[in-house]
Amino acid sequence: MDGLPSSMDPVDLARFIRAGDRVLCGQGCAEAVALTGRLAEVRRQVGPFELFVGPVFSDSFADAPAGGLRFASYGAMGRAARLARVGVLEVWPIHYGTLAAGFADGTIRADVVLLQLAAGPAGYGAALANDYTVAAARHARCVVAEVNRRAPWCHGAELDPAIRIDALIETDRDPVGLAPAAVGEAERAIARHVAALVPDGATLQIGIGAIPDAVLSELGGHRDLGIHSGLIGDRVVDLIEGGAVTNAVKAVDPGLTVSNTAFGTERLFRFIDRNPAVHLRPASHTHAPAVLAAQPRMTAINSAIEVDLSGQINAERADGAPVGGVGGLVDFTRGARASQGGRAIVALRSTDRSGAISRIVPRVAAVTVARSDVDTVVTEHGVAELAHLGPAARARALIAVAAPQHRDALARSLGEGAAA
Repeated sequence: MDGLPSSMDPVDLARFIRAGDRVLCGQGCAEAVALTGRLAEVRRQVGPFELFVGPVFSDSFADAPAGGLRFASYGAMGRAARLARVGVLEVWPIHYGTLAAGFADGTIRADVVLLQLAAGPAGYGAALANDYTVAAARHARCVVAEVNRRAPWCHGAELDPAIRIDALIETDRDPVGLAPAAVGEAERAIARHVAALVPDGATLQIGIGAIPDAVLSELGGHRDLGIHSGLIGDRVVDLIEGGAVTNAVKAVDPGLTVSNTAFGTERLFRFIDRNPAVHLRPASHTHAPAVLAAQPRMTAINSAIEVDLSGQINAERADGAPVGGVGGLVDFTRGARASQGGRAIVALRSTDRSGAISRIVPRVAAVTVARSDVDTVVTEHGVAELAHLGPAARARALIAVAAPQHRDALARSLGEGAAA
């Protein structure tokens, strides 16, 4: 890479981005902030282009509407939800595995890719996400990289030498962080129900947010758990260091904690840095139906916005606005259900935080998981096992785990055909 710009020669992104381009940047903690923070200025120089993002945890795009930036994503997660509310983010209804495959084979166009890299014993590696941006870099017209000295180098995410880096800068800054979520009593009650469903020796996929964090906090007494997930955070480190996660009985990748992304704090970053027992793998492995089905006792644990009385799950819209997304929810739901002894759990509060709005509803605002795919729904009031129930029995099971103050109204809605 001789002759590439260094930290003493900041990259002029306007040399690489053209009007009408689709520009990809790393998601979550993998965002190359030294590059993304300059995109509003580039927009003023070159004209309009589309920025494809995942979950956003930084402040890079706080002034995006005023800067004329427009965005696309597979969800409205983290601070990307604000971009959706102000009308500058288009959310694609697409499964995460399909998204990654589309960028990997060039079906989905990517013109410019902005990567955060880490330097390590086997050269450069993708830092904190071995995701669709890395896949897209193989076909992009231009790839610009930030090599961050403080970013962890992770096994499994070694950069393909066939990927051409057109320019890079070197930085020395803390990566974007995501602290564990605050957990309340409702989340702890949900977590206790979920933990009782998880057998020793299960392999876990875990989502993001207060409920998944609470669940992980309840699993410290389990034994020989494994991790095969789309993401890992600080709570996974707790379980590994406490001995609950050993990965010893996994049929696929025994002995390894496997994830597609790492969203956490310095504690997580230090733990995974050059750790041979942790691998970041592409979605073609982490989200692959055949890989998930081959993992006995694959247990997917995710949250949602609402569930209706037929079992349909909404993880995409709340109060008429995009929130969350399809993401890997369907990938892992189907994969876990195909696993021997596997289970797909969706856990959510029975109401909003005021208690006035039920999250068990007659009809969801958007269908993310079809009623034919649903398995187990958990609220703070209990567990609804839905996989082998007919419509009437499903509705009764869901009403039983709804908040008591909303049960009568839900039962009355059945007479109107709302759960048919």
